[in-house]
Amino acid sequence: MQNTWKVYVLAIVSFLVGTSEYVISGILDKIAEDLGITISAAGQLITIFSLVYALGTPIVMAVTSRMDRKKLILYGLGLFVAANVLAFLLPGYGLFVLARAIMALGAGTVVVTALNIAAKIAPAGKQGSAIATVIMGFTASLIIGVPLGRIVADTMGWKTVFGGIAVIGVLAILVLWRTLDRIEGDKPVPLIQQLSLLKKRNVALGLSISFFWLGGYSIAYTYLSPYLLQVSGIAGNLLSPLLLAFGLASLAGSKFGGFSTDRWGVNVTLAGGMLLHILMLILLSMIAGTVTGVFLLLIFWSFAAWSTGPTQQYHMATMEPKASGVLLGLNQSMMQLAMAAGAGVGGLAIKYISLASVTWIGALGVLLAIFAAWGSLRADVKSKEKMDMAKG
Repeated sequence: MQNTWKVYVLAIVSFLVGTSEYVISGILDKIAEDLGITISAAGQLITIFSLVYALGTPIVMAVTSRMDRKKLILYGLGLFVAANVLAFLLPGYGLFVLARAIMALGAGTVVVTALNIAAKIAPAGKQGSAIATVIMGFTASLIIGVPLGRIVADTMGWKTVFGGIAVIGVLAILVLWRTLDRIEGDKPVPLIQQLSLLKKRNVALGLSISFFWLGGYSIAYTYLSPYLLQVSGIAGNLLSPLLLAFGLASLAGSKFGGFSTDRWGVNVTLAGGMLLHILMLILLSMIAGTVTGVFLLLIFWSFAAWSTGPTQQYHMATMEPKASGVLLGLNQSMMQLAMAAGAGVGGLAIKYISLASVTWIGALGVLLAIFAAWGSLRADVKSKEKMDMAKG
């Protein structure tokens, strides 16, 4: 109970970081107009963030593996706050791109370290739920952070969004500095050994789960608004309530995923969540014009999709316990790459096939994640058998 509230503080920090990443999508038009650039150029701010996050996070986590986790999250938050201050103060597109790149490095460090800390301070048997809570904070940024950022941009200008994030970030630093105890980092893993982790079948398959699960999700989710309007035949005035319900369901799914992981284990939770994920995407492609039907499918789709999040994070964190920080960093990178890849594949599908095809192609991506999970399970069993034989 003593550390439970600290996990929620980490979730709030995760929410803040998530807002800084996703809010761009809600204010693209304002950024483009103010900086005198195209919507497409403004959209590259999302790509840049994801790439720097994906490529930079595992390097930072590897270099800082021995560092006290409390110091690391404070340093990461400091870098994140500084980047938001630069985004608020500096003029022009080029300097804003630079600020976004720095922001991504700080954000990646903060999120991975927060997940690592949550797992370490949680009571025995509650690690999955603790990780789910932190992820729930990150997910909440899509539901609350993005629309709130839009409101702030409309009333006080889009740069104020980043100024506000910087101020709240400073408060978060003070709270964590006063409340977190010193938490030892992981045992340093030499670079060659870190790279050798990717050669392990269970690690490679584990990362593949993240890539195909979130990539399949991203193929459909990135284009959800036009899909609902043009394919499902939903009226424009119903779009916002549907998207809000979708977001709320993701929170519930994330929390359930942590509970299910602790109660029934990784394998049951992964398989059940991804099978339901696939089913909802297929059914969504078959229903049009029925608001109630589309509403229910969106709820179950979001719930199923995000039930996988905490389970997969826990899976990666416990796969190689001595290198949990490195693996969490790699997994975060894989998730960022998956989102970028999913958006790209979805765009190609729309261009060369049809908008309606994104749900089917997304479902195929999740199906590949199930095959990867099955392979990962077999690899884990074989690895355990080898360990038992070695002990015997």
